[in-house]
This record gives sequence, C-alpha cells and structure tokens, in this order.
Amino acid sequence: MVDRREKPRLSVSLDAEWDGTTGHHPAKITNMSEGGCYLDTVGEARRGEIVSFRVQLPDDDWLYVEGEVRHYSAGLGFGVRFVDLDPDQLQKIALVIKLAKEAGGTEIPISADLVED
Repeated sequence: MVDRREKPRLSVSLDAEWDGTTGHHPAKITNMSEGGCYLDTVGEARRGEIVSFRVQLPDDDWLYVEGEVRHYSAGLGFGVRFVDLDPDQLQKIALVIKLAKEAGGTEIPISADLVED
C-alpha cells in the first residue's frame, strides 16, 4: 500500500469520543499529524463520511475537530483527514505534534485520559 499522507504521523495515545452516522463511540487516537489522525475504535464508519470528535489534550484542554474518513478497517478503526480547521484547532494540533516529537515519536507516546463531563 502506498502512503499518500502529506505529513508524517507521530505516535500518540489520546482518548477520544467521536460521532458519526452510526452514533457516539469511544476511541483511542494512536497517531496524529498536522493533516489527520487514526482513531482506534470498534465503531463503524464509511469512507468519505465526515465525523466529529473531541480529544482531551495532555494539558487538560480539549480539541474539537471534524475529519473525513479516508480508510476504514472493520473492528479496528479508521484514518481521518482533518477538515475546516480554525487557528485555535491548528494551534492545539501543533502542540500535540510538538509533544509527540519531544517524546520520541514512536518510542514514548504522550497520553491523556478522557474525562466525562
């Protein structure tokens, strides 16, 4: 399989929740780049679907984003490309990327636990 990502993804470990056409689901974001991320989830998604999700960041702030599902593996999860990012979202994603790089990318993933409202 050819990797068509414009930006390299770095390993992270961030709890998330997402909403799509099949409802509300928990997920773990296992890698992220400035352009997208991978959600490890058992919830079903369709290629091309726009999903919204929220992620608790390591500094206890929240990142709310939408993404287009680019590929889906049943029972495993899916990759998304971020859509319509505003400056605040870009800044928060840049923080996650910076922390992941400082942690060594794949060696020591950053993590944060999801806190229910």
